[in-house]
Amino acid sequence: MRTLIYSMSVSLDGHIAGPDGAIDWAAPDEELLGFHNDQTRELTGHLCGRGLYEDMLGWETAEQTHTDPRELEFARIWKAIPKVVFSTTLTTVEGNARLARSDVADEVAELKSQPGAGIVSVGGARLAASLAEKDLIDEYRLFVNPVVLGGGTPYFPSLPKRLDLELINTRTFSQVVYLRYRRS
Repeated sequence: MRTLIYSMSVSLDGHIAGPDGAIDWAAPDEELLGFHNDQTRELTGHLCGRGLYEDMLGWETAEQTHTDPRELEFARIWKAIPKVVFSTTLTTVEGNARLARSDVADEVAELKSQPGAGIVSVGGARLAASLAEKDLIDEYRLFVNPVVLGGGTPYFPSLPKRLDLELINTRTFSQVVYLRYRRS
């Protein structure tokens, strides 16, 4: 069985991007980047919205623009992960990616029905919101940053019903608190 996770940095007031779309407040330090690399290494797939897919394209050629060994390690890990891109405007994708063939619920059902275990991550606020609204996300992983944005893109969308979660892990970094929950 595959587990679908939603893992993002979040402000103390619950936003993944500020009112202007800025995410510069969420840049990981060396320790946190190492943790992100370890978590990303565990992924067997990634579901991307168009915006995140386009933002992450830079990692396809990171060896030309980055020199930090941990960033280059992330690039190698990221490039190897199979990705499914959900977009109504893209006609092609690059790297280890394919455009979604069906709607998000059908794609998730297909992924979860594949033999073997694995962790599939979802990225992109609108895509994650659509999965949360359909109660398809198994785990929520939040990296709570010490910043209050006062508005912007929320981590959780308005949901049609209450979502009960069970805390399964926490970890404190220098300024960031990691919270890992699963649906109960």
